[in-house]
Amino acid sequence: MQSFLSTVVLCAMSVALLATCSTQKSTTTKDTMPTDASHPATQTYEYVISVKQGNKDLGKIVLKLWPDIAPLHCAHFDARVHEGHYNGTAFHRVIPGFMIQGGDPNSKTGARTTWGTGGHKDLVKAEFSKKSHVRGVLSAARTNDPNSYSGQFFICVGAPTFLDNQYTAFGEVISGMEVADAIVASPRDAGDNPLEKIEMTIEHKH
Repeated sequence: MQSFLSTVVLCAMSVALLATCSTQKSTTTKDTMPTDASHPATQTYEYVISVKQGNKDLGKIVLKLWPDIAPLHCAHFDARVHEGHYNGTAFHRVIPGFMIQGGDPNSKTGARTTWGTGGHKDLVKAEFSKKSHVRGVLSAARTNDPNSYSGQFFICVGAPTFLDNQYTAFGEVISGMEVADAIVASPRDAGDNPLEKIEMTIEHKH
């Protein structure tokens, strides 16, 4: 019984943590895949996250998106990668057995107290599917409004299937989960923010 109650409490806390990801107020939604000359559609939808902590290279995480499952989220993510939106942002929330969250532009140079509250001006509506939140799944962080994805994302290091039909899964890790495991094992503060910034750069995989 105690183990069950602990699991319930952890789940509730985890959902609440993800729900604080952004305070963006725009209601703009992207409805199509990017196809203009400045943001050409990415055919493979594979990306490389290069991760470092201080002067230490933690390695690379390779993602593959699911444009057939969540086209709006994939289009938004792809456009932000082409803009360099994620470069220099942090994994600002890491919870063992659950997930690592990052991608907030506030975490580039802003005060640590603001990390997790920023995002892009364009918001994306929910695209729930039958894809389950198992280990390695990439999903969209949001506010209490399901239609508020603004670029922050999380990678599941556990199997938080209680998030199914509440958060939009839009891709998966195809290599580098050992890097995600290293990130989530980093010493962290009371807000689950690593004590030493873990920084990312995201590029399209060539």
